[in-house]
Amino acid sequence: MTLSVEQTWMVLLGLLTDLKKRGLEVPKDINEEMRLVKASINFYKTDTTNPQMMKELKRINEMLNEIQETLLEIAGSVNKNYQGQWIEKLKRASLGEEVYKVPEPKARFIVGAPPGFSIARVHLQEPLAEDRVQEIAEEYNLIIEFEEDDLIAVYGEKEDIKKGLKEIGSFFHK
Repeated sequence: MTLSVEQTWMVLLGLLTDLKKRGLEVPKDINEEMRLVKASINFYKTDTTNPQMMKELKRINEMLNEIQETLLEIAGSVNKNYQGQWIEKLKRASLGEEVYKVPEPKARFIVGAPPGFSIARVHLQEPLAEDRVQEIAEEYNLIIEFEEDDLIAVYGEKEDIKKGLKEIGSFFHK
């Protein structure tokens, strides 16, 4: 299922990528905001029928609007025609039209994860022993999913995730 917010996110990702290719200055926090919105969209998609998820959808739309405003302002510095092309794509996306094909996510999300959970996805420089990573998970109250040999998803409290990732990161210091 493709949602209009997902299409809007895809268009904004395309715009962000193009602006960076053009060498334009984009606020550093936009990348983090884009990641947060994508995680929120995937969380929302786990149960779109839940009335509580309407709050999540509202929050997603608000975040997308802020990102869109910032990126379109930067696009306007290129020229009005360039900006207009992106506005047209965003209009089409908001109407539910498929502007970009949304890739099927490889990630597996925990259905019904508590709202207070944070999520981090880590690409490892080299595969780690699963038993050692699970020990770290237990120590910091984390849930760690091996999505691939060198890709893990980490769920838990934000501060616990930070501590756990520092511990995992220590394996790669030479």
